[in-house]
Amino acid sequence: MKTIWLTGLPASGKTTLGKLLYNYLSSINGNKVEWFDGDIVRRTFYPELGFTKEERFENVKRISHLAKILNKHGIFVIVSAIAPYKEMRKMAKEIIGNYIEIYLKCPIEVCKKRDPKGHYKKAEKGEIKNFTGISDVYEEPKRPDVVVETGFFDPLECINKIVEKILSV
Repeated sequence: MKTIWLTGLPASGKTTLGKLLYNYLSSINGNKVEWFDGDIVRRTFYPELGFTKEERFENVKRISHLAKILNKHGIFVIVSAIAPYKEMRKMAKEIIGNYIEIYLKCPIEVCKKRDPKGHYKKAEKGEIKNFTGISDVYEEPKRPDVVVETGFFDPLECINKIVEKILSV
């Protein structure tokens, strides 16, 4: 089995595409699928972790180990998590092994307009520290397995591109 890791700026579409991908993969021939949304995993399992670089690494490391275990048991895993640093994604790939990186490329202006939680505005006012894209970096993947332009294409077009890649590997 594989882990499909959706990475991108906050509000780039990770949760939306994660849900769609989960529904699609679950509907095929009785696939077993689990979906880890970064916000939900952090809130539910690791509320002690903040957003420093070290704590973000720890969160990605823990999610990666969970994904690896589920993959060993024949379960597809979808991860919707920013993982803003190249080294984080490299670590995740090394831990998991069968890892497909999907970069949700979206202009920050589009992400700010979407901003469903109001985090960009708070970060710009200094109310949220270490916010990816504002007060902390997002290092774009150099060679992701798939790039989807979520600022320009609708979610179904993006999912079709992702599914095409997953089914070809």
